[in-house]
Amino acid sequence: MSLQFLTFPPSNSQPPVGLIVTLHGWGANAEDVASLLPFFRLPNYQFIFPNAPYPYPYSSIGRAWYDLRMENMYQGLAESRQLLIDWLQSLESTTGVPLSRTILSGFSQGGAMTLDVGLKLPLAGLVVMSGYLHPDVETTAKSSFPPTLIVHGRNDEVVPLQAALKARETVESLGVATEYHEFDLGHEISPQMLEVLRNFVVNAIG
Repeated sequence: MSLQFLTFPPSNSQPPVGLIVTLHGWGANAEDVASLLPFFRLPNYQFIFPNAPYPYPYSSIGRAWYDLRMENMYQGLAESRQLLIDWLQSLESTTGVPLSRTILSGFSQGGAMTLDVGLKLPLAGLVVMSGYLHPDVETTAKSSFPPTLIVHGRNDEVVPLQAALKARETVESLGVATEYHEFDLGHEISPQMLEVLRNFVVNAIG
C-alpha cells in the first residue's frame, strides 16, 4: 500500500518556507480538503493532501484511515499508522522541506490520525480539527513533542466536544504545548478555524 496525494507548490513561486499536510476525515477525500486551500492564506507554503488508504464503505469516492463501523474496533489503524509515518518521513526527499518545518493537520478521523502519528515525529506542529484521541495513543512522556493546536465546534454531533477536552487533557499531561479553541459550530471546518490555524503555523514556522 502507498498513499496517493495532491500537492500544491507555494502560490508565490518561491521555494516553500514550510510544508502543511492535511488529512481528511472518514468518507471524505483529498479533493475535499484541497478545496479549502484559498482559505488557508499561506502563499509561501507547500500543501499536500493525501488520500487515506482504504475505500469508504458507503461511497465509491470516499476514503477511510480505518473502519469506523464497529465502535472502538479501529480495523486497519495499525497499517494506516505505519504507512503514514513512513510516508511523512519520505517527504523531505521529495519536497526539500524537513519534518522540523512541516505541520501535520487533520479533520475528524484525520485529526485522530494527526494526534496518533504526529506525537511520534519531530514535526513543527500538529493541528487537530474536530478530532479525537485513539484509545491506544502514545502516552509515554518524552523530552519534546510538537506544539499542538486543537480546535472544535461546541455543537459537534459527530465528534462531541468532550472528545476535544479529553484530547487536550491527555496531551497537556504529557507536557505538550497545547493551544485550544472552541467555536459555535457543528462538525465542520470554518474560515475562523483556518484563521486560528494560520496564526499557529506562522508562530510555529514563520
